[in-house]
Amino acid sequence: MEKYDHHLIHDLETLFKANTDRRRSLRWLLAGAVAPLPLAGCGGGGGSSASFGSISTTTASSSSITSSVGSCSVIPEETAGPYPGDGSNYNSNGVANALGLSGIVRSDIRASIAGASGVAAGIPLSLTLQLVNAAGSCANLAGYAIYLWHCTRDGLYSLYSTGITGENYLRGVQETDSDGKVTFLTIFPGCYLGRVPHIHFEIYPSLAKATAYGNKLKTSQLTFPTATCQEVYATSGYSSSASNLSAISLATDNVFSDGYSLQMASISGSVTNGYSASLTVGIFA
Repeated sequence: MEKYDHHLIHDLETLFKANTDRRRSLRWLLAGAVAPLPLAGCGGGGGSSASFGSISTTTASSSSITSSVGSCSVIPEETAGPYPGDGSNYNSNGVANALGLSGIVRSDIRASIAGASGVAAGIPLSLTLQLVNAAGSCANLAGYAIYLWHCTRDGLYSLYSTGITGENYLRGVQETDSDGKVTFLTIFPGCYLGRVPHIHFEIYPSLAKATAYGNKLKTSQLTFPTATCQEVYATSGYSSSASNLSAISLATDNVFSDGYSLQMASISGSVTNGYSASLTVGIFA
């Protein structure tokens, strides 16, 4: 239980700051003091290989306040949580910075790199993020970098959690292509006590800048439909996630309770063949 409590305590501490930032942005928007500042973003086992079906384009209806620029909005700023591994904090070995690891620029993030040999088990997930310019008619943003990380099917984080501090799997960086897209091959994340299933990511202006957290442009999170999570968590290896998910919901989660539809990934697939998910991410560029 102790390893889960640490997640929850940190997230509760950051909740006040996150909500304050959003309320401040709303006051600026209503007062017309600056250009519109949307509060939410655009659109939105065991096998190590899978065939992936087509990606659904269905998104949930928004329950948050947004202000669109063209046909998309800026994704909300969210906490990086206690386990970013971007050089901004420490683990038991010192500064935790996966961004400096040889091989961190990669699409398949299921295995550890740079001398570590662990492989994260779980239902395969292919996740595509498309970065667009909310200040420029939602044009695709090529040449940016996205750093993505998430927990294991047991709700643990590489570099930080007991037993896997020497691993660095489920972390990776990619450069957006001409369509503004990156695709990561990973596993469906678990659910730890106090949070709904989620994936963290940071956006950087380029690969060259994606080496330290001080260069990031944006930090946010995405989530998945509850029905899909329940489907995954009914399989072998995710039993603790099933129990933890039953005690939380999107409406009570400390990050997504103020609105999540624009951070809700579209998803298709099955536990047999793996899942494909996608999300469009808007920023001011």
